[in-house]
Amino acid sequence: MLSHPELFDLSIAHMDCDAFFASVHKAMDPDLADKPVIVGGGQRGVVSTCCYIARLYGVRSAMAAFQAKKLCPDAVWVKPRHDIYTKVSGQIRAMMEEMTPSIEPLSLDEAFLDMTGTARLHHAPPAVMLAQLVKRMEEEIGVSGSIGLSHCKFLAKVASDLEKPRGFSIIGAAETLDFLADKPVSLIWGVGAVAQAQLSRAGIRTFADLRRWDRKALHERFGKQGDRLWHLARGEDSRRVASGGGLKSISNETTFSEDIAALDRLKGYAWRMTEKVADRAKAKGLAGRTVTLKLKQADHKILTRRHALEEPTQLAEKIYAEAEALLLPALSSGPFRLLGVGISELVPASKADLTGDLLDPQAGNRAAAERATDAIREKFGKDAIFKGRSIR
Repeated sequence: MLSHPELFDLSIAHMDCDAFFASVHKAMDPDLADKPVIVGGGQRGVVSTCCYIARLYGVRSAMAAFQAKKLCPDAVWVKPRHDIYTKVSGQIRAMMEEMTPSIEPLSLDEAFLDMTGTARLHHAPPAVMLAQLVKRMEEEIGVSGSIGLSHCKFLAKVASDLEKPRGFSIIGAAETLDFLADKPVSLIWGVGAVAQAQLSRAGIRTFADLRRWDRKALHERFGKQGDRLWHLARGEDSRRVASGGGLKSISNETTFSEDIAALDRLKGYAWRMTEKVADRAKAKGLAGRTVTLKLKQADHKILTRRHALEEPTQLAEKIYAEAEALLLPALSSGPFRLLGVGISELVPASKADLTGDLLDPQAGNRAAAERATDAIREKFGKDAIFKGRSIR
């Protein structure tokens, strides 16, 4: 970015590290700098992430390991090191906190920043401070990042993906409508394959298509999500950057009386741990954006798996679905002596579970059923009603 008419006026940013896990390994071992690096492994494993060199061969995250090895036989495979990733993430977070207290992490490697009012403190506009941030990240840590700068969170996140890696992209207020016009509606958080099909049946494939619908018609067709679509079609996003504070995570774990390898039994424990986490989150009026699964092997080695959701949740069904997805690829590492489920990147409950209806037509029904179950338990006791999966 060399110039932009709104360069020094915009203050909502999204920073996303470039191939974070792989970049951390390259920073630890300079010999890997010019080599294709894949994090993951095992003939039956999957690609956790890969560097941009490996991506030139067609390797992608979540790809089966055997397929990645065929596409890029000369790749260097490294095992995930979540302890190191967490440490590096903390270093980056500290750099951000020197710039602004308004930071909303989405995962270990990305975050929103609200730089409003910081120019007087730093004697430099947000754009300059953000450029200095990614420069420091590369020089001091060895990890690069891409910046998206705009007037709202939705567009800041879109912008950060435009020129990766090492990108710095801006979407100004004046250009918002023209920029979005021909873009696919899949840019909207929560609009996955199911939602795209629903919108496509209504003749909506681009933001221009979406803007041709009036607000009332969208609400009638898509319910409460219609209002959200109407605003985002115009680049309007009133959500504030929600900086964290106080409680950082909510989790629950149990140690088994004997090592367990059977999937059905592990799922049963996962569900019971999930229910406890969801109950605590609801009681505290909180929701989590990242779901964590913790497993302890028979030799006491601990495996930790995390996944960042599209939006925060406090619903047990959503948390469990992610925990189950994390459990399946780890099953071959069993048997296990401990299982735990947790949520982190906590936000107020009012910011949670906003887009489920559009992404999944049945999500609203399941959420309503869960809320009804909560009400029954509150009135008649926790054992008054329960799901069959809890007795596995």
